[in-house]
Amino acid sequence: FVADGVFYAELNEFFQRELAAEGYSGCEVRVTPARTEIIIRATHTQEVLGEKGRRIRELTSIVQKRFNFPEGTVELYAEKVAVRGLCAIAQCESLKFKLLQGLAVRRAAYSVVRYVMESGAKGCEVVVSGKLRAARAKSMKFSEGFMVHSGNPAKEYIDRAVRHVDMKQGVLGIKVKIMLDWDPTGRQGPKNPLPDLVTILDNDAKDEAPVDGPVSESKMAVAEAVAPVADVAPAAEAAPVETY
Repeated sequence: FVADGVFYAELNEFFQRELAAEGYSGCEVRVTPARTEIIIRATHTQEVLGEKGRRIRELTSIVQKRFNFPEGTVELYAEKVAVRGLCAIAQCESLKFKLLQGLAVRRAAYSVVRYVMESGAKGCEVVVSGKLRAARAKSMKFSEGFMVHSGNPAKEYIDRAVRHVDMKQGVLGIKVKIMLDWDPTGRQGPKNPLPDLVTILDNDAKDEAPVDGPVSESKMAVAEAVAPVADVAPAAEAAPVETY
């Protein structure tokens, strides 16, 4: 169990370094009795594959030699990220490259937040900390929309990523959190709705007559129907009682 975690962590770090420019957004390891399949999620899958599949073969060879896999028992696949704006890792890498190119922190962060919200997210939060302008380190937070911070929805609905940027003045830390929207299909968000979600159902009954104005109902018929029952009760009580 621990060995699997170490293997995944080292593999993830290797792909982060090698495929940062290709928009690496995480990987998935599937182990079968015959072979081990590693699925690499990226925004630019064609660059991950390389010319005639050369790059993916090189990566397969490196992984096989590093982790001592027998020949032909490990295979790498590239999968395209469905919606780039809803992937925290992809947006974190995008912000990292913008900062390395010399773009202002505020402008780069707001462009990421705007792109995430336009992609259909419920909320977004970007935190950049370190020596931004002056010699004194500080933290800047940019947020928009709705964000949950506690409970099970925070695990299920929040996609988060952390990256470090080596700038000339020092190291900056970037943290991106994206709150996904509920998706019953499970493609662009969790299948389970939020616990506090209230759905109001429309009453589309066709047998109900439309009400155009004020309506009053007569209660006299109901009172007359109840009255005979009230008269019968005392007669039953008045029956002669024999004494001994």
